[in-house]
Amino acid sequence: MKEGIHPKYHEVVFQDSSTGTQFITRSTIRTERTCEVNGKKYPLVMVDISSASHPFYTGKQKYVDAAGRVEKFTRKYNWGGQKDAEKADGDKAQG
Repeated sequence: MKEGIHPKYHEVVFQDSSTGTQFITRSTIRTERTCEVNGKKYPLVMVDISSASHPFYTGKQKYVDAAGRVEKFTRKYNWGGQKDAEKADGDKAQG
């Protein structure tokens, strides 16, 4: 490989911010934060979601107000709205 053009590939600790679970893996990511695991110092990267907190892996569902989102979407684009139905009734009355 050509010298000086590739990023440094090193061991890094990824920590799930919601569960505190730590994973040691290798990455090219750079960070100023560090932590100590088993007496060795590693760069630390905080993540919001990992396999320790993701609903697919944990089996715990987090409910989201999907109905509210759907209603907001249909109001925004007026899909199935009253105005379309009233317009169609008006066209039938005229024709």
